[in-house]
Amino acid sequence: MTAAGGTISILVGAVLLRLTLTDTHLRYVRPELGPFLLVAGLAVVALGFATLVRALRETPTDVHGHGDLEHHHEHGIGVGWLLLAPIAALLLVAPPTLGAYGVGRTANIEIRAGHGVFKPLDPNAGPVSMTLLEYGQRSFERNGASFRGAPVELTGFVAEAEAGGFQLARYQIACCAADASPIVVKVVGTAGDRPVVDGWVRVTGNFRRPEGDVPRVSATSVAEIPAPRDPYE
Repeated sequence: MTAAGGTISILVGAVLLRLTLTDTHLRYVRPELGPFLLVAGLAVVALGFATLVRALRETPTDVHGHGDLEHHHEHGIGVGWLLLAPIAALLLVAPPTLGAYGVGRTANIEIRAGHGVFKPLDPNAGPVSMTLLEYGQRSFERNGASFRGAPVELTGFVAEAEAGGFQLARYQIACCAADASPIVVKVVGTAGDRPVVDGWVRVTGNFRRPEGDVPRVSATSVAEIPAPRDPYE
């Protein structure tokens, strides 16, 4: 391998380390994969340094000056160095997490539950925090009987704002962002200014019967919040 190959390996490893050490990898993979990315980054950096040192120590073997061979070799190295630009860019700017654009453009998760899956909630215990997936499953289980009038607290980003409400969404991933599927709950009964699309909010409200295949919640309060450390459910 050449010096360009060693440098590219070092930069690729540095990107993995940066994403892992800054928690940016949570935009793309499950949290439990972080340690594996860290080990992989260290291994790739070490391999890159070894390759770079070996390339710098090597001496040209074509001492008789074969012009065509030297020209082809230099051209190949030049093309290799061009690969550094996109990799170096990732060290400075990491792609954002999935947002409202993908909602409606990918397959939604089927959120219907079976029979008797969830325990009834205590209506006097205060707002119950739950994922959008659980809320949707409870909504379709025996027509939302498990809510028993208990208020709930849901967290997600605004996928689409409309008169009197908006779509609250969050992505579910099994491994990484490549297999992400959005979960959507329609928030109704809001007043005042519409929340910003892609902005994160915490909604407190009560169960409302679904509208077709979309779960609904009647909001009693909507609070803007910073994006969570882990944006996926």
